[in-house]
Amino acid sequence: MSQWSVEFLRGVLDAAPEGIVVCEARDADHPVVYANAAFERLSGYSGEELLGQDLRRMQSWDREQDGRTQLREAIKRGESCRVLLRNYRKDGAPFWNELMVQPVRSNEGMVTHFIGFHRDVSERERLGLRRTAGLPSWLREDRLSGLCSRAYFEELLQHDWQIGQREARQLTLLAFDIDELGVYNDTFGRAAGDACIRRVAGVIGASFKRGADVVARWEGGRIVALVRNGDLAMVPAFAASVAQRVLGQHIHHPRASRQKFVTVSVGAANMQPSAERGFDVLAQAAMRALGRAKQDREARVAVAGPEDMA
Repeated sequence: MSQWSVEFLRGVLDAAPEGIVVCEARDADHPVVYANAAFERLSGYSGEELLGQDLRRMQSWDREQDGRTQLREAIKRGESCRVLLRNYRKDGAPFWNELMVQPVRSNEGMVTHFIGFHRDVSERERLGLRRTAGLPSWLREDRLSGLCSRAYFEELLQHDWQIGQREARQLTLLAFDIDELGVYNDTFGRAAGDACIRRVAGVIGASFKRGADVVARWEGGRIVALVRNGDLAMVPAFAASVAQRVLGQHIHHPRASRQKFVTVSVGAANMQPSAERGFDVLAQAAMRALGRAKQDREARVAVAGPEDMA
């Protein structure tokens, strides 16, 4: 890493699909010291217009927001947080901004900067995927993986099922499962197993870039993703590419029966929601397909058929 130039690192950040902003922590206004290309596109402001400025301009006149209060308190405590904000681009166009903030600390433990990861989730909010969920915010996130919790995912799936009935929209559910996680835990311990889950969850979550996609930890090392209007013909290739990204992390698993690295199996199901069947049918079909995928030592990806939907 010491051989990487500043230009190389800047190129990596500018290639990121979501907006990334670095702000000074020791100044009360937390001025911007870096904004990547994705954030420039998201906000409509150039890097020159952002440097040295605070990001309160993104809320324009709309300052009375719960998310702002949560963000302010987290920054005061030097903690990470995830909030949803109504933001406004340079031209005044509103959008929903899902913001995750992480503190950066010096070797002495002092917070020197805050890194903000910004994502436009306007389409998801327009479809009501969050506003209709009744769970309190602290139950919506899985603390181990940082993804959605299972309870929150099921609420969103149920709501999306109702929308799919009205609008005749197909729903696709993908279920990923870490292979031989129990053996991994026996080898390295539960703490290492939890770290493995977090790393795999991060890879899978980053593979779903659309704001309307929902990714959650189901249980153990099982990760599920809900895709609206997914093209079933593209699912096997996409699922295989995500599995390859996990394998490409080279997480050492010396007792694995197939690879010597951590792998995942994938089951997928696609269905047109109907009043005659509940949303749980889609989840059950994906899990049955996942069971077959885990038995297939070659493909490790299986798509649910009509027999799985019964």
